[in-house]
Amino acid sequence: MKTAIVTGASSGIGKAITNKLLTFGFEVIGVSRSIKDDDFNHAYFRAVTCNLAEEKDTIKLCEKLKKEDIFILINCAGFGRFEPHEELHVNIISSMTFVNLTAPMLLTNALLRSLKENEGYLININSIEALRASKFAAVYSATKAGLKAFGDALFEETRKSALSITNINPDMTESHFYDELRFETSQKEDEKLFASDIADTVEHILNMRKGAVVSEYTIRSLKFGISKKV
Repeated sequence: MKTAIVTGASSGIGKAITNKLLTFGFEVIGVSRSIKDDDFNHAYFRAVTCNLAEEKDTIKLCEKLKKEDIFILINCAGFGRFEPHEELHVNIISSMTFVNLTAPMLLTNALLRSLKENEGYLININSIEALRASKFAAVYSATKAGLKAFGDALFEETRKSALSITNINPDMTESHFYDELRFETSQKEDEKLFASDIADTVEHILNMRKGAVVSEYTIRSLKFGISKKV
């Protein structure tokens, strides 16, 4: 049985991708701060708790996962805060950078040999903000653009192997991502994405002929919509 690792598996896009992989017959190791085995109640699911904002916890996780034989790594965990840059607390800047960019690079470093040997898949869940400049998103955009650049460079570096690397750049997707923000996705279905849309994208990537790679996958809602919270 082939094994996949999904970070941020407890909710939103990560949860949708985890469910999709379980239906395909993969063993899935789900990583999150508060995840539990019974969150999915599936024989092929294993929960690993880790705070990916903490360097020591993340390094310990990397050492643990090095012992696994991994076919897929999906770097999905992330969060954003959108304020004037001078109003962001230094802890938020540090945590956002570590969760969104440093942790994926550390996990990839730990698992890359296994992924290459198994001719597997590395998938980074980025953001539309990796492709554009938006006000109040300087740190978030920088982390996502950095993750995209990391994936692009690694694709070139590993091209002689049979490892497939894809950056997925979703537009605004309905999830708990917006719980602590001043805005959220639109209520109209054609003005937002659903987590299942991103999971369907992963399915498409895995079903493609192995000799072809979609190195970058951008998903937009048909129309634009955003709701400000009262």
